[in-house]
Amino acid sequence: MYKHFSSGIGDIVPKQGDINQPTDPVSALVAQLQASSKYGGTAESTLRDVALQALHHYRGKAALKEARRKLHNIVADYLGDPDYEAAAAQIAAVHNDSAALRTVCAQIAEAHTSTRERLRLLDSFYPRLFALTGVPDSILDLACALNPVLIPFMGLPPTTRYEAYDLHRERVGFLNRFFEVVHPAGRAFEGDILVDPPTQQADVVFIFKEVHRWEQRRSGSSRALLEALQAHWVLVSLPAQNMTGRRDLSDSYRNLFHKVIAGKNWEVIEVHFEDEMVFCVHKT
Repeated sequence: MYKHFSSGIGDIVPKQGDINQPTDPVSALVAQLQASSKYGGTAESTLRDVALQALHHYRGKAALKEARRKLHNIVADYLGDPDYEAAAAQIAAVHNDSAALRTVCAQIAEAHTSTRERLRLLDSFYPRLFALTGVPDSILDLACALNPVLIPFMGLPPTTRYEAYDLHRERVGFLNRFFEVVHPAGRAFEGDILVDPPTQQADVVFIFKEVHRWEQRRSGSSRALLEALQAHWVLVSLPAQNMTGRRDLSDSYRNLFHKVIAGKNWEVIEVHFEDEMVFCVHKT
């Protein structure tokens, strides 16, 4: 049986007299998560949201366990990351050589499962999408992971405003170094877009391989975000198969997406790739 946090939170709240520790249960749980080497680099807004959700149903050590379980799915460190210092140095060394830059960017993207699966599609992935939306003057890349490093393959003009959002502090720092030398019209932001959706307008929004994980985190959160976005096109991708390639996920994730947008009067065009299906939502 679930128990509300209002009863019996003594094992979360620090002992009385410890003035250096937070005394409310949410801040105390956030502090425990920030002290973790695994989750300490995650946006505080995410940690606070997860703590609130966990404490709504659990107390004590059970709340901490639930928060860590949620964060394992949200942070998804199992998908991989490069050595960001080394990656930034590689980018800086080749940024004036377009062919070498593309090679290095592909190597960096290979470190993350989501972008690694997209590498063999690069000749067709962005051209097919932009043939539908038009080449955008502004892009929001939400829960971006390493997708921005594929900018050299997107065929964007240097003036395209590219704003990327991610939960990982170290990744955001790397992406800003990448933008500085490769695409100065871009910028990365640390933040949780489910907690604080971006309000600026954009021609195109990328939401790649995240909706299924958002719905596990909090049912209905994807729909609320899609409604809040001020964009002409929102491109939502979902995996067409699992990470081992042994299970077809197309039908189940297609059903999930259409459940998310049920009742909305939006035009949706599906563009299918070998490993990924993209639902192109025309909001205007």
